[in-house]
Amino acid sequence: MPRFADRFVHGGSWPLLLLRALSVGALGGVLFAALNLPLAWMLGPLLANLLLAISGGDVAVPDRLREYFLGVLGLLLGGQVTPQLTSRMLDWPVSAAALLVGVGVSTLVGAWWYRRCGFDKVSAWFSSAPGAMTAMIMMGDKAGGDPPRIAVAQSLRALIIVLVLPPFFVQYASAPAGVVATVEGVEGLWLLAALPAFIALGRSLCLPNPALLASMLIAAGLGAADVARLHLPYWGVEVMLWVLGSAIGARFSGVKLTQLLRYALQTLVATALTLSVLASFAYLIHLLLGVPLHIAILAFAPGGIGEMAILAMTLNIDPVFVTFHHLLRLISLMLIAPIWLHWLQRSGVHKAASVKEKL
Repeated sequence: MPRFADRFVHGGSWPLLLLRALSVGALGGVLFAALNLPLAWMLGPLLANLLLAISGGDVAVPDRLREYFLGVLGLLLGGQVTPQLTSRMLDWPVSAAALLVGVGVSTLVGAWWYRRCGFDKVSAWFSSAPGAMTAMIMMGDKAGGDPPRIAVAQSLRALIIVLVLPPFFVQYASAPAGVVATVEGVEGLWLLAALPAFIALGRSLCLPNPALLASMLIAAGLGAADVARLHLPYWGVEVMLWVLGSAIGARFSGVKLTQLLRYALQTLVATALTLSVLASFAYLIHLLLGVPLHIAILAFAPGGIGEMAILAMTLNIDPVFVTFHHLLRLISLMLIAPIWLHWLQRSGVHKAASVKEKL
């Protein structure tokens, strides 16, 4: 590789890693937009950075920058809440209960599959959880599991969902491939200046994913009271997608291609099983409550809350309903995971793993 090209792909301080990630992401975004593919400015940067990362290239998006743009997403999502929305929330406890049961069943099915694939008991359970990826990796490690295996399984699940669902919804819901959940004009830019304070508040309250959730809850309160909401022009939303898509792809930096391929088929089957179970519960909600099927499926899909919120907002698929259910899934997993951890430790798995490490 020529020296200049090698320096562009490898090494450097964090500003160079960020510049590399955003530059490669921009190329991916332009290509996807030219091909009129769905969510071009999220999926293009995501795949471009993913390919560079697993090929050995060094890319990174600093956590602070990623969190800020997650906060922007939260402000946009919260701004979807209106005083008229409260009447619709009366049906949500039914769908919430169905989601919780669906999460439990899908986790059981996923764990069964991973055990058949040779995963140890701990790794199977924490790999099968449909969400809360970082917490699952950390708790799985504490319980004596295999952190790299859990990390790859969880990362591939989120990646598969975010790559598969957009074309489905563009086709099924007849949504255009580009961003549609935008408005003309600009409003509430002061919220962008206040965003760091919102994120700090979320951290102090120990919220899961504080950048997204704190800003979303504050914006929802302001929107419900008709006080203020953030409106960005079309290009502003595209910039947000560009940064977040690049950040998602750059997360795979340091992951070897062989490592991904080793577990790709196993995770693909596990994701299909999980999605099938949750889609069945979504269909039940469609029948019981009359929620459009594509909205129910997106609300129950086992993807990352940030990625699913982006998809709901940009394709205008009832973003408040969808985000509420993904938030509930995240919180339920965060509450249930310590119980799994305690159960696995009491069952002797953790002790056996510790003895094995010493040997």
